[in-house]
Amino acid sequence: MLNASALSRLFARIFNHAGPAVASVSALVLGWEAYVQLSGISPTALPAPSRVLAQGFENREALAGHTLATLQATLFGFASSLSAAFMFSTLIDFFRPLRRALFPVFIITQTLPLVAIAPLIVLWFGFGLTPKIVLVALVTFFPMLVALAQGYESTDRDLSELLASMGASRWRIFIMARLPSARPYFFAGLCISITYAVVGAIFAEYAGAARGLGIYILNAKNNFRPDLVLAAVFVSSTLTLLLFGATVLIQRASMPWLRLSEPTR
Repeated sequence: MLNASALSRLFARIFNHAGPAVASVSALVLGWEAYVQLSGISPTALPAPSRVLAQGFENREALAGHTLATLQATLFGFASSLSAAFMFSTLIDFFRPLRRALFPVFIITQTLPLVAIAPLIVLWFGFGLTPKIVLVALVTFFPMLVALAQGYESTDRDLSELLASMGASRWRIFIMARLPSARPYFFAGLCISITYAVVGAIFAEYAGAARGLGIYILNAKNNFRPDLVLAAVFVSSTLTLLLFGATVLIQRASMPWLRLSEPTR
């Protein structure tokens, strides 16, 4: 069990990290609430945060069901993206001509506007889980590919030459040197991509789906319920923050030396 001093240090660290963010968000919400209450603006134009929270709580069962559908699409799509990014980054690292051949194609995929490609993906794959997985993977694949490729390139040349002089194969050098060197780059790309994953899933649902936060937002908008729209946006933002926080925790667990390098306060 933690003693009193350990608990105080833990709470102090949490406050130092989260305190400024909580204070700024709270100030924004309070200012929003005060403006709505004092200006008398219509709730159909700008609902107050208190109304958004109240309506979100009242419709919590529907929101929970749609959130689970979005989370499922996000996780499956992101897992597919990570698998594809690792496979292609490995191929590119082993066969350099593939980098010049494939990178322009991957860059082109990033120039496709989501507003145009999402309806086509839904048209091709239907209204089930598949189009959401495809769109999430499409949105998050390239940042992960670039992060891994750059990570492999950051490997210390002397270390690679030392392993080669000891008879290590190309694959052995990749496992023992190049892959560990890519770990910081991998997590940097992971933190970026995970924030796009939820947006990609919601965009696919917005284009056409049976369940999910995207279709919930679309239905609320069509029914002139901005309070429910903002409630769903709040849920999606919270989901993104939780996934980002989980990514940071995984990074800190797999790279414990980062905590040792942090300055003490």
